Amino acid sequence: MEMKERLAEILARYKEKKGALIPVLQQVQSELGYLPREAVSEIARFLGTSGSEVFGVASFYAQFRFSRAGRHTVKVCLGTSCYVRGGARVMAMVEKELGIRQGETTTDYEFTLERVACFGCCALSPVMVVDNRVYSRMTPAKAKQVLSFYH
Repeated sequence: MEMKERLAEILARYKEKKGALIPVLQQVQSELGYLPREAVSEIARFLGTSGSEVFGVASFYAQFRFSRAGRHTVKVCLGTSCYVRGGARVMAMVEKELGIRQGETTTDYEFTLERVACFGCCALSPVMVVDNRVYSRMTPAKAKQVLSFYH
């Protein structure tokens, strides 16, 4: 289905609902994987506001992204506990293995790599999360092994 048709379908669910900007943004990102420029413009038109206002709200929240993410999201914790226990070495190995730096997506859109300040799993540190699966007590070798499951 073309993006315009998918957007029309999503936006129809929010017809005559005031204050729907954040739920609309969440739903569009859930469906498309990110918020493309065309979607931001269409959301603004639908809600009767400016594109810059929609972008301003979306860019305020860390949950929204404006570029296409990979099929798998790899998050490496670099909070204090994880860092002290080798999180930086894990991140370096993941960057090398995927050929990207944190905040980037592989050219084949298989992986997006993110740095996280804390997952709240300090007793399990260092921690890496792939999609929604938590991997604990990581080492560079274990991280490489985990990534091989997703290739």
